[in-house]
Amino acid sequence: MFQILNKKIFLADYLGHFVDIHSHILPGLDDGAQDITDSLDLINGFNEIGITHIITTPHVNQNYYPNTGEYIHSAHNQVKNQLLQLGLKHIALEYSSEYMIDANFENLLDQKLISPIRNEFLLIEMPFLQTPINFDQATFKIATKGYYPILAHPERYFFLHNNYKKYHDLKSKGIFLQLNLLSLGNYYGRQVSKIAEKLLEDNYIDFAGTDIHNVQQLELLKDIKLSNHMLNKLIPILHKNLETFY
Repeated sequence: MFQILNKKIFLADYLGHFVDIHSHILPGLDDGAQDITDSLDLINGFNEIGITHIITTPHVNQNYYPNTGEYIHSAHNQVKNQLLQLGLKHIALEYSSEYMIDANFENLLDQKLISPIRNEFLLIEMPFLQTPINFDQATFKIATKGYYPILAHPERYFFLHNNYKKYHDLKSKGIFLQLNLLSLGNYYGRQVSKIAEKLLEDNYIDFAGTDIHNVQQLELLKDIKLSNHMLNKLIPILHKNLETFY
């Protein structure tokens, strides 16, 4: 009886119709898909588990990935054309970006050189070592421009782990939090998984994303098993993705 009650369930079985708002599957833009073959392999992998609506988010980072809207649009069109040629018309592929809060981010905002999700949301990230000095100013400016900031993978910022109230502070400032599904499978380490589970327990998570970069990560996603309790905490988040971004 104890084993039955503690039986774990494959997360992938609950990802049919999930709308993924965080991935790196456009070719040649960042540390994700390197070419069109990689992109198609990833999309086919998503399709196998029922994910057919993808809002992909290449990095925009002044120092490492200074992608422009023109580059991203071109890569998106390349993949879309291939999907049509392969008869994969049911795949809905959109694009935005994952914006690093760096010295250039506010310039992009001011010059309207951004691609928001649904013309409402901006997916943002921070360096993994510390909060950027301009973070509060930048997120306030996002709001003044009429957008809602979504902070990518808050569970992965180790400098927040020992100051857990900071997560509450982020929420109180109107910042949405997006969980990486891979964080629930120890992919980034047990400490990240513990924080991910606690954020779910405390109802701090608003949205979810795969943050998939390669086929190896996708295979690991398929292997993740969750307890009934953790799955019940996650399912409303999966539904919120669908309701907000479909």
